[in-house]
Amino acid sequence: MDALPRQAHAYWMGLRQKRRATERPLVSVVDDDESVRESLPDLVKEFGFAVRAFSSPEEFLASDFVRQTKCLILDIAMPGMSGTDLQRELKIRGHGIPIIFITASTDKTVRPRLLEQGAVECLFKPFSDAALLEALNVALRVN
Repeated sequence: MDALPRQAHAYWMGLRQKRRATERPLVSVVDDDESVRESLPDLVKEFGFAVRAFSSPEEFLASDFVRQTKCLILDIAMPGMSGTDLQRELKIRGHGIPIIFITASTDKTVRPRLLEQGAVECLFKPFSDAALLEALNVALRVN
């Protein structure tokens, strides 16, 4: 008899965790760099957001998370489809997801161009936790 209440409790706790995860805004990270896909989601979770990581724009577009994503953290330069290509494709498909671009580029002309094209922010790697949190807060206010 004791096992059944424990199972019910475990089931209920699982439902609560799933519900809480869906109540938190989903931030999707798209970056071909595995170390970024492993570390950045941990930081985003610490900020209190739900997070999913994808290795390419194509993987993100093929996922069930496009419509659920409230903010996209997107690398600019990736093999195949670039970050700006994904931004364009999302606009064509009618998805107005706020985008925070991240880049290792040292070309300072990139940021104004991306902001002009509708990005919420463009952060140069390495960027601070505070800069990312501020950009996320702006992005989620936009959304």
